Amino acid sequence: MADTYESLLAKNKKYLWNPFTQMKEYLKEDPIIIERGQGVKLIDVNGREYYDGNASVWLNPHGHNHPHLNQAIEIQLQKIAHSTLLGMSNVPAILLAEKLVQLSPKNLQKVFFSDSGAEAVEIALKMAYLYWQHRNRPEKNTFISMKNAYHGDTVGAVSVGGMDLFHASFERMLFKSEKVPYPYPYRFAGTAEACKQESIQALEEKLKSSADQIAGLIVEPMVQGAGGMIMMPPGYLTEVARLCRQYEVLLIVDEVATGFGRTGKMFACEHENIQPDLLTVGKKLTGGYLPVAATITTDEIYEAFYGDFAEVKTFFHGHSYTGNQLGCAVALANFELYEQEDLISKVQERSLQLTDLLMPFQELSHVGEVRQLGLMVGIELVKDKQTKATYAYEEAIGATVCKRARELGLFTRPLDHVITFMPPLVVTQTELHDMTTILYQAIVDVTE
Repeated sequence: MADTYESLLAKNKKYLWNPFTQMKEYLKEDPIIIERGQGVKLIDVNGREYYDGNASVWLNPHGHNHPHLNQAIEIQLQKIAHSTLLGMSNVPAILLAEKLVQLSPKNLQKVFFSDSGAEAVEIALKMAYLYWQHRNRPEKNTFISMKNAYHGDTVGAVSVGGMDLFHASFERMLFKSEKVPYPYPYRFAGTAEACKQESIQALEEKLKSSADQIAGLIVEPMVQGAGGMIMMPPGYLTEVARLCRQYEVLLIVDEVATGFGRTGKMFACEHENIQPDLLTVGKKLTGGYLPVAATITTDEIYEAFYGDFAEVKTFFHGHSYTGNQLGCAVALANFELYEQEDLISKVQERSLQLTDLLMPFQELSHVGEVRQLGLMVGIELVKDKQTKATYAYEEAIGATVCKRARELGLFTRPLDHVITFMPPLVVTQTELHDMTTILYQAIVDVTE
């Protein structure tokens, strides 16, 4: 006999600790317990359907229960589920590495697999740090990162993060990194161009004073995701890349959230034709099926670790499930769908439609700004539109709006007072209309 909703809820309360969730608040309500999914919808144990408005934490491009992806796992499962990549290899991992190099900026030629975006970031940081050690520049041992950044929840990723709400309580565990502003035009007293120039100036001043100590700079290209869906002014990323080259600092672009078509390009750094030294990916890599991530880097960085055994240049880092065959096989099938369905072009088309659907939101009295790039959207709620005054954290305005959206049939999550909207990339125009209609109504019901 299947468990009832009530019995599952009791077991959730007794046994399960949900991530990024205040359990006292979570268990006061009637939380969603998902049983299955189909297309762009999630279906709970009571049979109620919800639009998946955040693509299951931004990682599902093709919708749920896709037959092509299901089949890829079934076929691979008949061969082998997993064998280690430590000191040996496997067919799907080799083929996926080849595919990622083909898709990535042309200077990136080597792929190191891991299990999550945060781990991909940890690996990038370690590679950058050791690159300079192996190049006899041991003084280059710290990093520049952006204020309000989010790169994951492992210790290294948090060290280069900049979100006090998430990170401040771990401060004594972290290594020090240098912080510079990520341009946030809506919260800047001036034009977007002036905001960009001030941020560039702050970065150049930091590099002038300490580039000889900086191993790398890490940035979320074009959109700062968990920090509030903050969009870079045009040209800023180009200047960041130029300054990194000028001051001999490795450029790490964190494409975990922005990669694989979310912004309307395969990678967000393509919007300004940037050639990074390291690029991290995770979300959407396996079509939302299994935890596989990767750090993609240059031959130059790879060669710094290439040497005789006695030189002790081996990159001593790895995970038990690195290069897992099931995950790599479904990732290859994922990219087959990208090509068969010309998915990037479809995202560009849907993006234009979404821009039109979002226009009425701008007129709401408690919507300060709607930010969009591709199918990546942040709606910043404000208490006062004229002064841009924010709601207090304890008012939980974002959570309240998302709760109302859930009641109306749409699941998404807030970033404090910013409502995110990140549908699966295959969303249809009709589904976009229905989802934005619900989101609009939820904002009106709560704030008006």
